[in-house]
Amino acid sequence: MLRFLKNTLTIAVGFIVAIVVLSLIGMCWLVSATTSASSPVEVKSNSVLVIPLKGELSDRQSVDPIAKLSGEDPGLGLDDLIEAIAEAKDNDHVVGILLKAGELTAGTALTEELRAALNDFKQSGKFITAYADTYQQNAYYLCSVADKVLLNPQGGVIWVGLASTPMYYKNLLAKLGVEVQVFKVGTYKSAVEPYTSTHMSEANREQMTQLLQGIWGKMTADVAESRGLTAEQVNAAAERIPLFRAASESVEMGLVDSLIYRTDIEDYLKQQAGLTKDDKLHTVSVSDLVSAGGRTARDKSGDVIAVYYASGNIVDNADSYSPLYGSGPLIVGNEVAGDLLDLRDDDKVKAVVFRVNSPGGSAFASEQIWNAVSQLKKKKPVIVSMGDYAASGGYYISCNADVIVSDENTLTGSIGIFGLYPNLQKTAEMVGLDFDVVKTNTYSDFGVLYRPMSEDEKQIMQGYIERGYDTFLTRCSDGRGIAKDELNKIAQGRVWSGTDALGLGLVDEIGDLDRAIAIAAEKAGLDSYSLKDYPRQPGVWESLIEALNGLAEVKAMTRVGSIGRQLMLLKGMAEDDHIQALIPYQIIDNR
Repeated sequence: MLRFLKNTLTIAVGFIVAIVVLSLIGMCWLVSATTSASSPVEVKSNSVLVIPLKGELSDRQSVDPIAKLSGEDPGLGLDDLIEAIAEAKDNDHVVGILLKAGELTAGTALTEELRAALNDFKQSGKFITAYADTYQQNAYYLCSVADKVLLNPQGGVIWVGLASTPMYYKNLLAKLGVEVQVFKVGTYKSAVEPYTSTHMSEANREQMTQLLQGIWGKMTADVAESRGLTAEQVNAAAERIPLFRAASESVEMGLVDSLIYRTDIEDYLKQQAGLTKDDKLHTVSVSDLVSAGGRTARDKSGDVIAVYYASGNIVDNADSYSPLYGSGPLIVGNEVAGDLLDLRDDDKVKAVVFRVNSPGGSAFASEQIWNAVSQLKKKKPVIVSMGDYAASGGYYISCNADVIVSDENTLTGSIGIFGLYPNLQKTAEMVGLDFDVVKTNTYSDFGVLYRPMSEDEKQIMQGYIERGYDTFLTRCSDGRGIAKDELNKIAQGRVWSGTDALGLGLVDEIGDLDRAIAIAAEKAGLDSYSLKDYPRQPGVWESLIEALNGLAEVKAMTRVGSIGRQLMLLKGMAEDDHIQALIPYQIIDNR
């Protein structure tokens, strides 16, 4: 008994000490972060903006104190990057940009927007130099815009093209005794295929081939233009797999300008800036230049254009879905709808740019956000800016805007709905579980997991899905002014690139977030205005508390991998919305 009390006391004391230590660390970091954020950095003459291309590129950098305290890379926020690049272009003390390529995870459309900002910077006459020990494919695509592309003599360039390799779980689930009952509308709605097949359907293969060819065509054309090559030469380089050849061959192929060690980069940059070896070259970070000034500076008009970021999967309830999507952002239906209605009632806000970056999710939550957008646009212009994805539910919440602006490589459309109901009867039998039932009505036990649905239950469910699809189709038809019969021909769950969507009338214009802001100002009749980002990012202390609360859950889910996340999808749908408007894949090139 005494030993038990001693052990219990030891554990309790250890827990208290851990909490105190973490609190002290958090407080110190909080003071440090607050102090640095409130003190603009002086940009000295002959400064080079250093942009480390590593981590995950997202619309906004999340506040992650646990990552910062543990030394993990917090990722990159596109908003800060573009703001810093614009400031560097106009700041006379900044002479150029150094792109330091590392392990970058980025979607196609955000990469496209960042590359366009770098291209715009070059109009200033200042230099851009890129360096890497080894270039990942997406990082090389970005860095190819540079005036000079440098490579470590022992490094290489990953340039091989694009591929999609979905994983199929049908046989695995069968071994576990799990049957997935599928209900869907849309020939191309391939999100259910991993549960019902062992290979791609011809419809999915058709749409994926068109998407990948379109994205790769854009990438090769951009690289060819920047490097003074032809698209044929760029494709020929991919066929040679330059990573596995001598670095000198990347120079011969025109992918790289020079081979250089890290230790020689500073002298190289001095030459680019017209300095001598004895001159002092200063460096500034993205956060330095964001604090020095930028696009969000206030004017005196008092008028505001709100930029509302909706990123992640669309869900009804964040609590039941947080394990499924790890530490990434979520679009919680009622929360986003409430925020949009608050913007409607804010007299200072004259227009709203709705930045959507979502592959979809809950059909119910999507409908709530659609309704809020409809209410908002009655009082002020609503312009949608599409990021990497605005597909399925992501398109649902976008379709009723006054104007939709898409990047060329945005994945959009996917107008379709599906539902999944797992049947665990065989699983229960395998582990020795039996069930019985007493009920008052025929369908009192509808949807239970321990038996398959009856034929009439399946008909009821399929009818529900079809009505949901008709509602989705109606929303898009009304929002885009396309007859339902015509829209149905290009819907059917098919995913389109932004370029193809423009030709089909699903979007109005190809452009980035800044273009959407310009349209919003024009629609609202504003010559001067301030930009304000929504929703409010959590403060450092709030983020620390939230991170500590969710750390164990997130860490656990990061270990289960793709299969675990798919199984959690079934669990999450069982607990939340069975009906999903979701695309099954994300084209993120992190090679």
